[in-house]
Amino acid sequence: MKNYDTLSEAISDLQAKGYTYDFNLKPHCLECASLKIEIRPEDFKVDQTHRFEGMSSTDDNSVLYAISSKDGIRGILVDAYGVYAGNISEKMRKKLR
Repeated sequence: MKNYDTLSEAISDLQAKGYTYDFNLKPHCLECASLKIEIRPEDFKVDQTHRFEGMSSTDDNSVLYAISSKDGIRGILVDAYGVYAGNISEKMRKKLR
């Protein structure tokens, strides 16, 4: 797995590798707004995880997930580091660990 210096570099590279959709984190699933679908934890896998820490503030921390669904949909999820930990189901928490 490649190490990236910046979040934007990682996003660009993963998009070039076919992770073209953007996912949003919901309490019990991932949402792909452009396809108007929701993907449950049992229907996707996390292919890669990349953590980025802000230089000046812990508020700048983020995690980038490269995700593939059982249906072949590949995309990325960018999440603030730990901010939403209490707002998702246990299944989602385990999947994104």
